[in-house]
Amino acid sequence: MWGRTSVADRTPGRDRTDRADRGGHPPRRRSSTRPAERTRRAEPTRAAAYHLLRAVEEGAYANLELPKLLRRSHLAGRDAAFTTELAFGTLRHRAFYDAVIAVAADRPITAIDGRVLDVLRLGAHQLLAMRVPDHAAVDQTVGLARAVVSQGAGGFVNAVLRRISEGDRESWLVRVRPPGGVAALALEYSHPEWVVTALRGALVGHGTATAEAVDDQLEALLRADNDPPRVALVARPGLTTVDELIAQGGRPGRWAPTAVLLDSGQPGDLPEVRDGRAAVQDEGSQLVALALAAVPSEATGVTAGRWLDLCAGPGGKAGLLAVLASAAGADLVANEVSEHRADLVRATLAPAIAAAVERGSTIEVRTGDGRDYGAEEPGTYDRVLVDAPCTGLGALRRRPEARWRRQPGDLTALGPLQRDLLRSALDATAPGGVVGYATCSPHLAETSFVVRDVVKRRDDVEILDARPFFTQASNGALIDLGNGPFVQLWPHVHGTDGMFFALLRRR
Repeated sequence: MWGRTSVADRTPGRDRTDRADRGGHPPRRRSSTRPAERTRRAEPTRAAAYHLLRAVEEGAYANLELPKLLRRSHLAGRDAAFTTELAFGTLRHRAFYDAVIAVAADRPITAIDGRVLDVLRLGAHQLLAMRVPDHAAVDQTVGLARAVVSQGAGGFVNAVLRRISEGDRESWLVRVRPPGGVAALALEYSHPEWVVTALRGALVGHGTATAEAVDDQLEALLRADNDPPRVALVARPGLTTVDELIAQGGRPGRWAPTAVLLDSGQPGDLPEVRDGRAAVQDEGSQLVALALAAVPSEATGVTAGRWLDLCAGPGGKAGLLAVLASAAGADLVANEVSEHRADLVRATLAPAIAAAVERGSTIEVRTGDGRDYGAEEPGTYDRVLVDAPCTGLGALRRRPEARWRRQPGDLTALGPLQRDLLRSALDATAPGGVVGYATCSPHLAETSFVVRDVVKRRDDVEILDARPFFTQASNGALIDLGNGPFVQLWPHVHGTDGMFFALLRRR
């Protein structure tokens, strides 16, 4: 069922001594322990990483599932860090490892049981990308296979991993990488080919690179997608301060004045995070909320001081917008179409709601379809955020499974929804008010194409240059914002998620 164990006895191209002599690499250490003598239990960190991969296969989100697994497994400190790198690194580099496993197992990965394949991926990541001795990587992964699958699976895993251990990452890359072009980049950096093509087009389309010089930028972006992101916290003004979070072991963020970076530890251990005065939030996401709040509104009358977050779930940007609105004496409506996600928004905004009452403003969480607001509440709001549902191609660093879960066909469904939400937001905005359209994706079909397509059909909307407000939001620190009028942030340029932002005024 698992495969022929004799695969380990086949010679993989050139032997280990030959590779060391010709390639200049030191020979890797094989396990000297016979399979029958190896561990038959699953070591807790590797078991947790395995269960995360299985949960993702069943539809879970890795960044949401990981904290629960760490708590259930009682993993903290270095053990938690090891589990995180093992699981997330395996997810990021899955395509490369699958190509290696297919050669080492002498069969397509579709012929390998899914549970065994996840175990092999974890073993490959330890052997080719982590500083784990070969004997420990093989022995512990064989033990994991025996514990979570079967004894027979352990023998197959042992054979495949022994063969993988006969080369390092560079030598395996030479063997499995296609010759040149998008396919080679896709395998080396483990992105689907359609994503590589889309990112290349986005770099050129947003003016970040010229068609002649895009290759270097593209490779830097793909590489950045595979770098584990720093944990960024937002200190929600009026509820806590940056200094309080720095005192808990953080350091100031690079761009957003509300941001604090954590180099170690679990964010949930901080009291400010536990009680909702601070939260985990990428700096790019913080800048979107800060920039929208900085735009002067020209709306007058009863609409002045009414803000709307049209797609608020799960509540990150709404959490920052809520305290910014309250500080400005404005009311905020946070809308979410899903009742479950609306509950998450209510929980996130609870401290801000309590603080707003003391200031005399209101923060209301609603459940409704954002596409209906334009018809049901026309000309009601002076400031609207459309954080549109998207493919999430700008957040592949922190959501590594998204690259394997998303398909080109998703754009077909998302495009009309994004346009409908933007039209509804514009209709719900009072004359003189502003709409911010944001996506966590640089894909042209979700960003500038959507905005220009909606605007060209209206004579009551103008596109504003969003760059000055990002500069203001970052206290002048933010650089490389391109030619405008839109803002596109990049992981390899700004160290943030790939947030897109367009600013529109209703005339």
